[in-house]
Amino acid sequence: MPFIFEKTFIDGLLIITPRLFTDERGFFLESYKSSEFAAAGIREAFVQDNHSRSIRGVLRGLHFQKAPYAQAKLVRVTRGLVWDVAVDLRHGSPTFGRWLGVELGEENRKMLFLPRGFAHGFVALSEGAELIYKCSAEYDKDSDGGVRWDDPDLGIEWPLSAVKLSEKDAALPFLRDIAGELS
Repeated sequence: MPFIFEKTFIDGLLIITPRLFTDERGFFLESYKSSEFAAAGIREAFVQDNHSRSIRGVLRGLHFQKAPYAQAKLVRVTRGLVWDVAVDLRHGSPTFGRWLGVELGEENRKMLFLPRGFAHGFVALSEGAELIYKCSAEYDKDSDGGVRWDDPDLGIEWPLSAVKLSEKDAALPFLRDIAGELS
């Protein structure tokens, strides 16, 4: 099997490590294979790929799409290193409001799979970082949502305290202010 699928304490949230083939020329890996992901329980049809580049200290998120455009995501870093965070926003989930953070980078080649119903964000730890992620639904501006990165009720332990935010991300609401809107 070309992938290792590691379950986390949050149901459905998986850390995925692809098998790496190296030789004197460099390396090769499969970053996605539908049959392998389906065998691991991931049956999402990905319809959009996004690519983000950030300088050190840039924090993007925590973003999500509301139903009916909720997105599952498969996140990986092709350059640099990020601290990637997923927050469970699934109403009725025993882990609602809990988060998982994991380093994703070009060296460890780990990926994170987020089912629908999660907020996602990351901070660039290296001088430059490029993140690519697959989405199971196309972006819809009217379904765009977010939660503050520094929400005290979430208590996310970000590895950097001085971060660079967009105006939009700096103005995102706290989870307690939107929890009733989530489904």
